[in-house]
Amino acid sequence: MNITDLLVRKDQLGSSALCSRPAPALPEGQVRVHVDKFALTSNNITYAAFGDAMSYWRFFPVTAALPGGEDAAQWGRIPVWGFGTVTESRHAEVPVGERLYGYFPMSSSVDLSPTRVSAATLSDGAPHRAELHAVYNQYTRCAADPFYTADTEDLQALLRPLFITSWLIDDFLADNDFFGATANAAQPGVMLLSSASSKTAYGTAFQMAQRAGIEVVGLTSPANVAFCQSLGCYHRVLTYDQLEQIAADAPCIYVDFAGNAAFRKALHTHCRNLKFSSSIGGTHVSDLGGGKDLPGPKPTLFFAPAQIKKRSGEWGAQGLGQRLLQSWQAFIATVAKPDQPWLTVQHHLGAQAVQAAYLQVLSGKGDARVGHMLAL
Repeated sequence: MNITDLLVRKDQLGSSALCSRPAPALPEGQVRVHVDKFALTSNNITYAAFGDAMSYWRFFPVTAALPGGEDAAQWGRIPVWGFGTVTESRHAEVPVGERLYGYFPMSSSVDLSPTRVSAATLSDGAPHRAELHAVYNQYTRCAADPFYTADTEDLQALLRPLFITSWLIDDFLADNDFFGATANAAQPGVMLLSSASSKTAYGTAFQMAQRAGIEVVGLTSPANVAFCQSLGCYHRVLTYDQLEQIAADAPCIYVDFAGNAAFRKALHTHCRNLKFSSSIGGTHVSDLGGGKDLPGPKPTLFFAPAQIKKRSGEWGAQGLGQRLLQSWQAFIATVAKPDQPWLTVQHHLGAQAVQAAYLQVLSGKGDARVGHMLAL
């Protein structure tokens, strides 16, 4: 049996390579999971763009020798969310045939070292993941997962991790009273969301639109204006060059999913009453930049696991899970409406198709209404 990996050059994300290697003998206590299918979105491009800064490359390091003697340390496997099936097990509590949802590499299979095994979840106890955040190390056993339905697997892989981030962004801002942007009842706080066509952005808008006292404004490219308007979760949709339509003195919050340094500076300069600037991702990979010498508040990187930890402490894991499940069910019912779905799924099967799909998503020029499901 061979394992196929899609490798990406860490410092040149447009450089990718398909590599095949023999599967090693499975050690005692481990399980081998076939990665049946996984989603690829701009969120995964963010993982790559922030791979060193946020330790995303560390989850699935490249250790095998590469053809041509290239340095394996220069290459990485981008983490993705998807479903896998246990094909070989040397762990008494995890049987062959079990289906798991979680964080996988862009590979045909992966070996895990199950620990903290419960009826609902297990974690990968591999030593190299011990210092990484537990949220990403946990795998859900589908048979006991309240979020799981077999007919919505694709939408779960595409949207579930993103929606949880969206939910947490909205919850974080509300938890902090929108940093004063909603203090004046006569003047709604303006929530400015860049990369408004991205799944994490419109999930955030979906949550925000249910709150009183705020106006949700989507910022996007001209090609995606109609799509964003069709969703119904933005009060207004503007192109990036229409920033002047936002009143300069309006109390604002900027939720930046794009990471475009030039636009961030323009927004910070124009919005003189900017209360908070939250950096979420980097869909505009070629335009990423720092936040030095900006007017107004310093951009703050949002880290979803920190808000999960806070809310788990306040509500308990069960209480947090119930809130997330209720919101998820409302969101997925809207996204999957038969007469006007927000998302259609394209499947890319096989190594060459996966590599081509990666380059397409990396370019950021795909159809916002299309979600990509891949399998090596």
